[in-house]
Amino acid sequence: MANNSAEMRAAVAKAERLIPILLERAQKAEALRRIPDETIADLQAAGLFRILQPRRFGGAELPYESIVRVTSTLARACASTAWVFSNLANHAFMLALWQPQAQGEVWDASPHALIGSALMFPPGHATKAAGGYRLSGRWKFSSGIDACTWTMLGGIGSADGELPDYRVFLLPSSDYRIIDTWHAAGLRGSGSKDVEVADVFVPEHRTLAVGLMKGCAAPGAAVNPSPLYRLPVFDMFPYVVAATPFGIALGAVDAFAEDSRHRVTSYSTTLLADYATTQARLGEAAAAVAAAELLLLSNCERAMAAAEQAIVPTTAEKIRLRRDGAYAARLCTRAVDLLFEAGGGEFLYDHKLMQRAFRDVHAAQSHHALAWDVTATIAGKFMLGIAPDIPTL
Repeated sequence: MANNSAEMRAAVAKAERLIPILLERAQKAEALRRIPDETIADLQAAGLFRILQPRRFGGAELPYESIVRVTSTLARACASTAWVFSNLANHAFMLALWQPQAQGEVWDASPHALIGSALMFPPGHATKAAGGYRLSGRWKFSSGIDACTWTMLGGIGSADGELPDYRVFLLPSSDYRIIDTWHAAGLRGSGSKDVEVADVFVPEHRTLAVGLMKGCAAPGAAVNPSPLYRLPVFDMFPYVVAATPFGIALGAVDAFAEDSRHRVTSYSTTLLADYATTQARLGEAAAAVAAAELLLLSNCERAMAAAEQAIVPTTAEKIRLRRDGAYAARLCTRAVDLLFEAGGGEFLYDHKLMQRAFRDVHAAQSHHALAWDVTATIAGKFMLGIAPDIPTL
């Protein structure tokens, strides 16, 4: 554990060294509508994409909280970069759950391979075929897909008389087409484009049933015995995407405090820092961010502790994990809103960090895993004794 802590601190330190570079490239990423190639290269050179990759392929195999810590550090400078990083780094964790043959196909060819995803299930139509499935569909929001050589796509397979079979399919880039649809208000640099597959054969070993991703049951655990790979994929995912709003809010609090300390308001000679409303908003925003940090990190630690004992989370625990992850993001969005509203017209300029923070945090909050009305409703229904109907739970 001590060694893991040292490695995690080292990974965060590498991310911190990239902050000034990412700040300089933030507008370029937005103009490109994807992460610049040099940024992908910097993340690769630092080994950050591999923090959750199994050690047997040269990865760091760090505790799950590392993805929150590294992502939030990057998001202080560029939320689009952080968003892409967290998703692609998490896919290395996910691939470790696959059949060993599938892991070998990807990582024996290149241990640095990047894997994209679109984990919506209804868009993917799969039919059984000899030795696997035939898959077709079109998926939205595949963040960072331009940098990837593989992708994971959700799909539903079924046959006459059978229940729907929810699966994730692993495909090389030769089997899918990227469609440039990403013209968005926030996370502009994330390149979250559409992906299309037209009747492609996917062998059985490159598919994984959703039921095997719910904790402690994945076939990859036979070769990757670390507790990390016993975690429930979909219940931990809110922590992957909530890490970016957390980092955005951290950066916004720091930037607002520094800006307000010296800024004279446009229509008077009063320092913005002298207004009680400014002081109160900054204090509340900082408290919201601190509360979000406690939720994100303590829940990751709690989930890892359960995985170390091979405990499969109960339905109640899974719903709590999802609720808390989404609420942490909500707290961070609230923090940014408080500060943005206090800044006046100065924060409307494109070059202002607060303007980008406002757009990006709301874009991140719109992810299905962080959609508060949906998540809170599921939690409330369960508390009232109404069984949730969620295939990934």
